Amino acid sequence: MTSRKQLIWATTALAGVLSLAGTASAQSTGTEAAELKEIVVTGQRGPRTIDGVITAESVGKSRSTINQELISTQASGQSINEVLNLVPGMNFTNNDPYGSSGGNIRLHGFDGPRIAQTFDGMPLNDSGNYSLYTNQQLDSDLIDKATVNTGTTDADSPTASATGGTINISSITPTEDFGGWVQGSLGDFNYKRFAMLLNTGAVGPWGTRAWFAYSDQSYDKFKGLGDLNKTQYNAKIYQPIRDNGDFVSLAFHWNRNRNNAYNGPYLIQSATDSRSDVEVSPYGWDVDYVNTYTAPTFRNGTADTDSNTTNYYGLRINPSDTGNIRGQSRFTLAKGLTFTFDPSFQYTLANGGSQQTTLTETNALLRGSQTSGGVDLNGDGDTLDTVRVMAPSNTHTQRYGINTSLLWSPSENHSFRLAYTFDWARHRQTGQYGYIDYSDPTAPVFADIWGGLKEESNRIVNLDGYALRSRDRLSYAELNQFAVEYRGKFIDDHLRLSLGVRAPFFKREMNQNCYSAKGTSSVLCTTQTATVSPNSTTNYTYYRFGTSTTDYIAPYSREKSFDDILPNLNATWRFNSAHSVYGSYAESLTLPRTDNLYTVTYNADGDLVSPIVDPEKSKTFDIGYRYQSGTLIASASLWYSQFENRILSTYDEETGIYADRNVGDVDLKGFDAQLGFSPIESLSVYLSASYNDSEIKDDVVYNSTTTYATAGKTLVEVPDWTFGLRAQYETGPLQTGVQVKYVGERWVTDVNDLKVDAYTTVNADARFDLGYFGMAGTYVQLNVINLFDEDYYGSLGTIVTVTPTEPGYSASSRPYASQGAPRTIQASVRYAF
Repeated sequence: MTSRKQLIWATTALAGVLSLAGTASAQSTGTEAAELKEIVVTGQRGPRTIDGVITAESVGKSRSTINQELISTQASGQSINEVLNLVPGMNFTNNDPYGSSGGNIRLHGFDGPRIAQTFDGMPLNDSGNYSLYTNQQLDSDLIDKATVNTGTTDADSPTASATGGTINISSITPTEDFGGWVQGSLGDFNYKRFAMLLNTGAVGPWGTRAWFAYSDQSYDKFKGLGDLNKTQYNAKIYQPIRDNGDFVSLAFHWNRNRNNAYNGPYLIQSATDSRSDVEVSPYGWDVDYVNTYTAPTFRNGTADTDSNTTNYYGLRINPSDTGNIRGQSRFTLAKGLTFTFDPSFQYTLANGGSQQTTLTETNALLRGSQTSGGVDLNGDGDTLDTVRVMAPSNTHTQRYGINTSLLWSPSENHSFRLAYTFDWARHRQTGQYGYIDYSDPTAPVFADIWGGLKEESNRIVNLDGYALRSRDRLSYAELNQFAVEYRGKFIDDHLRLSLGVRAPFFKREMNQNCYSAKGTSSVLCTTQTATVSPNSTTNYTYYRFGTSTTDYIAPYSREKSFDDILPNLNATWRFNSAHSVYGSYAESLTLPRTDNLYTVTYNADGDLVSPIVDPEKSKTFDIGYRYQSGTLIASASLWYSQFENRILSTYDEETGIYADRNVGDVDLKGFDAQLGFSPIESLSVYLSASYNDSEIKDDVVYNSTTTYATAGKTLVEVPDWTFGLRAQYETGPLQTGVQVKYVGERWVTDVNDLKVDAYTTVNADARFDLGYFGMAGTYVQLNVINLFDEDYYGSLGTIVTVTPTEPGYSASSRPYASQGAPRTIQASVRYAF
């Protein structure tokens, strides 16, 4: 029996309380401080968590928490969202076996941009489109715990997008003792990872402690050519203040990704899904980007054309540089009065990596205001050619945040909290064209992965001296939020109430520096001479260029504000130390994304307006039961969500354009259950089950003649049933685990005329723990992902319908899917000191 198990099973009543306190998994220091006041001394012996896969919860809402004990059993370098995949209500589809390609989240039917994720209380959703980039998040080795709130938020949630719930991750705290570890991992697809962590221990007169960590990871794609590289630097300094839980901490994170992209198979265009049909199509199961590039010719006096497509793998690079600084602190100002303060700063520079196009050297963009001439892009001495260039969509974000709370507890049974959240982001989106390096003409690369963003010498400049760009806009996203919360205990602590309300005030400032095509988010960044469109009136002016009949709106600035009052109520009735029931009600919202707000047209009065009228909003109810003893932790809940003002791209009869707009409501309901059981010290079993039923309430009007019959249909990419299982057994120095995830059928189209099959994946892990021989924390570990090599579809590219005669909402007339990762084996060795 290892020291880890001995610690768990030797838990005293007091240690149990401290353990539960340590697993409080709120998203902010303020919420965690409020929740710690609700911990009960049960007097029981036994774990408050079972092998880290399930944790005893005391809050009056559905919540699931895992911790490092489970995380460490998973593949080295794996995404934390993949580790959370066993949690009921959540389905995460990883785009490769190790997680560096990102993935797709569904939580109670809601997609990633509608789910708020925080990191030590700091919001992780992109400030423009609210997307979650799971490959850029903290190394799982450094995560203490991760929590999923299904359908609800905390009273001080610092988010513009949380209709589907929240996911909160917390980094480890520096230890009081000096030590650390180094780890090396090797695996299939040429996987290599080196990681290390150093804990300074308590040093100096105040017992200051810190840790510093580094990791470098690289591997090949599991199909096609290309590789994926990730480097992380992390650090955290922690200063305890007194012995009452007060502290100050400062943490740093830097992540660098350079990834070749995958190309997924395209699905069939019929009402049935057959794997054999996919395999015989030209877009079959193992399709990927092409491996060869035909060298273009550059000859003076000849009109040469680059005949290659955009599918060459070497020009499909997805780069990102992300970093943040996170502060957390708690101060006891007086008896019963606590103040918390969590500031943060974030930096992002990233692009999709696949943006490229060809330009004729006399293209109107290159001529600008000139009526003749051109630009020699390939240096062959003429302007007769069609040349491939990079047209990136760079996003550069600088983001500042504060989450602070003042907590007052006039008595042991009552507490009040006043919270304030500030979130301000400068969101710069550019697309300066850049050159492609043909030093090896059969293996070209981008001269710079950021196009012309950083190096003037790489910018493609037209005859007017204007650097060409595919977009040019500057956005500011601002949140000022106030929240109040009351927590009370009644009837000898059998009844607990939490009543909260948050009042967010959002402001979006949009500065569009290019011409906008009427009613779309498409733009034209140009110095061409504009002419007034015949569709202009005395109240507004549209412009046209050349012989095009497209109406454009001149560069502009505009603001849009949103605000709301969002209640958050829950109650728990504790029958005794083991049995309790709870119920909650929460309202959350998701604002229109930046792209939505840059879709504009003029109204009759000459005001710039967007078709988006209201934010999306959800109202979620859940009731649940919990049983928590020393060796058994279980919960089950029923939930219901009303999703209002769903945003889709539809046809607007009044303006005669296609645009994003509010199209109606969706009702969602379901059942979640999970159970963790440890009948003997060496064995634990975890089971989870979820059922999800969604109903779209309205048909989608596509244009004046076409209405899609979506009313009564199910949301896309949402499985009806999911099941999870993990069994872990330990004997002597050997620990083994197996985990299973079943995902039911998922619809690909909004009209439900194509779906993909259900699938089951099995992962296995085994660890030989040298702590059994006195080398605490040192081990050898083997992980197998997709043990039985199941063929399945991961993330889906969903559209309205697969009927070929009706246009869909994707870039292709055929829906696509990502291919699930095949069986993958990884071995790791960790040495601790």
